[in-house]
Amino acid sequence: MSGPGAAERRAAERSQGRAPGLSEALLAEVAEALATGAHDLATGLVAALHPADLADLLEQLDAADRARLVTALGEQLPADTLVYLDGEVRAGLVEELGPGVAARIVARLDTDDAVDLLSDLAPALQRAILQALPLSERAFLEQGLAFPEYSAGRLMQREFVALPDYWTVGQAIDFLRGHEDLPDDFYELFIVDVRFRPVGAVPLSRLVRSRREVPLRSLTMKQLHLVPAEMDQEQVAFLFKQYGLVSAPVVSPEGRLLGMITVDDVVDVIDEEAEDDLLKLGGVSETDVFASPLETARRRVPWLLVSMISATLGATVIDAFGASIEQLVALAVLMPISAALGGNAGVQTLAVVVRGLAVKELGRANASKILGKELQVGLLNGTAIMVVAFTLTLVWFGMFDLALVFAVSILCTVTIAALIGVTVPLLLHRFGFDPAIASSVFVTPTIDAIGFLMFLSLATFWLL
Repeated sequence: MSGPGAAERRAAERSQGRAPGLSEALLAEVAEALATGAHDLATGLVAALHPADLADLLEQLDAADRARLVTALGEQLPADTLVYLDGEVRAGLVEELGPGVAARIVARLDTDDAVDLLSDLAPALQRAILQALPLSERAFLEQGLAFPEYSAGRLMQREFVALPDYWTVGQAIDFLRGHEDLPDDFYELFIVDVRFRPVGAVPLSRLVRSRREVPLRSLTMKQLHLVPAEMDQEQVAFLFKQYGLVSAPVVSPEGRLLGMITVDDVVDVIDEEAEDDLLKLGGVSETDVFASPLETARRRVPWLLVSMISATLGATVIDAFGASIEQLVALAVLMPISAALGGNAGVQTLAVVVRGLAVKELGRANASKILGKELQVGLLNGTAIMVVAFTLTLVWFGMFDLALVFAVSILCTVTIAALIGVTVPLLLHRFGFDPAIASSVFVTPTIDAIGFLMFLSLATFWLL
């Protein structure tokens, strides 16, 4: 085990930037320092960590050590660390810090990050932090929180540079050099008319290469893709992806410039949307790694109840053919195979359709074409599996009629599964629901029931 001297030397090295990053060894050293009450040593060990790495470290500590480290850091806690934290952990730490300290940290954040942080907090704590902020900053944040959740208004930051189109390049450069209240990082300037409506954007590189007497309106400007403040964040992400944007202006219904969205925020949106779809495909509404067992159970039980209700469809079909199963036990053996093959075929189609809807490759214009293609794929796959199923069943049970019935039911089930895998997410999307919920809740139980029905009804009619 490393002695205190070695740990202190490593802390000094990290503070000088020679050993940045998070490692298992560092995590163990911080936990040991907190356990022994060496809080100064713990804060020294994490001093040079990037805010994202510090957030990872806080998430991996247990709740007690996490609270000790945050308390020891106090206002030395980098504001951006809260942005990188999981929502559950972040809410707990903000409560630990208290409204006063939390407000001073929030004041150091960009407005988009501050709005995101505040929106996840309990209303009482949110109000307390807002009350502790200066009036001007509070007004910006309250305006941001007033926009619908998952909208461009929630994503945008108020820190941007907008200049009138009648200025010259020289006036713009003098303004940038002499004005202290500018964003820490910006790469382009928005050019606005007298009504503060954006008419174009000029990259900084183009500005500094132009002659001072040239009017801004005469510069070659980038084409703007205006983002309405009410636009859904998924649409914003598509806009950035489609046109390779680095930033985009957010405008009011009247066209006035309100703020801007940058590509780093869109990367977060893409990650959130992908995570959301993945969780819903698994029948989970949101990530709950850091939630309590009671909260996790509360979030998951509705999906389980819906699954139980939908699964009764298959159970009802089996019950209806109970007499047939009693007469020929082989039906009970083969029945799950038919349902499983259909379910897998349906989920394959579903995954393609959900992704197509998410990235705008699939819409009303080509929905019928995709449906026809997936039906052909279902027929081809069903035919191939039918041949294998017939052979295996014939070898297994030695009954030609049973093998033929099973093979035909496989063909029908796989083909219908492809149809359901296309139509269900399209219908959900058409009526404003997330198509990602289609798998565990609708598609799989429905195809199971169809698989049972196809096989058992054919067997009853043909064999009994």
